Amino acid sequence: MRNSFAAVVALAVLVVALLAVDGSMFTVSQTEQAVVLRFGDPVPGRERVTDPGLHFKIPFVESVVILDKRILDLETPQAEVLAHDNQRLIVDAFMRYRIVDPLKFYQTVRTIDGGASQLGLVLNSTIRRILGDASMTDIVRDKREELMTQILAQVNAETDRIGVTVVDTRIRRADFPKEISDGVFRRMQSERQREAAEYRAQGSEQAQTIKAKADRDVTVLLAEAQQTADTTRGQGDAERNQVFNEAFGQDPDFFAFYRSMQAYEAGLKSDDTRLILAPNSDFFRFFGEPSGVPAPAPDTTAQPSRPQPQAKVGETAARTD
Repeated sequence: MRNSFAAVVALAVLVVALLAVDGSMFTVSQTEQAVVLRFGDPVPGRERVTDPGLHFKIPFVESVVILDKRILDLETPQAEVLAHDNQRLIVDAFMRYRIVDPLKFYQTVRTIDGGASQLGLVLNSTIRRILGDASMTDIVRDKREELMTQILAQVNAETDRIGVTVVDTRIRRADFPKEISDGVFRRMQSERQREAAEYRAQGSEQAQTIKAKADRDVTVLLAEAQQTADTTRGQGDAERNQVFNEAFGQDPDFFAFYRSMQAYEAGLKSDDTRLILAPNSDFFRFFGEPSGVPAPAPDTTAQPSRPQPQAKVGETAARTD
């Protein structure tokens, strides 16, 4: 009986010893840092543990809180900001921070989630304060980097009390609210349509001007070309007539004959020529006379021959006898 009781006591002592040994050690990795507490209060001289490795504590009396030592991200919800020029903007921002004093961080916010909530409030209030003094153009385009630098400096000034250093703050997006964005988009669309219609009207006007000028140039060129052609043709006809006059002036009769032969050839074509002319027409003068000169008409003004006296019947018969 005594042996059984002794074995149970020895087993209990062994279990307690193992638990005490296990509870007296803790490990800190390279990405972590720890705060050692004794009954909830920091242990003087050992309250901050930032070196990685195996560390010791008093079991059942001291506890350890592990905190991340890396750069942490904080996403804040979208906030509506009223800019200096009374423009409403929806701002989407984020923050990157690091816990530099784990004891101060634990004493003020306790956990990572509590620190994120506190930092989100600080970031939102700082954004509203700084962007409220800037215009929409400065926020969106002109002074965005400068404004983010100011936000970073003021956030660091406020978060130092909780043992946090903010590495970076960025405005991911700054835009109008949806109802304002829709109105701006419709206004921009109508403006672009107006500009497009104006450009089309200007292009149509220029096209009509160019077309009218081209038509006028074509008309002028055709008129000048026709004038040049008529002048050249008239000069050619004059030279031809001069050559004809010089050539045929030496023999006018032959010239008249030649021109008449050309007229016969052009006028008397087979199967499609019908002429109704008097036989003594001047057109056929070379048909009757090779010289083309008509024969003189008989002289109707000459004296008629006197009729012979009729012989008497008896005399005629006697002469016959």
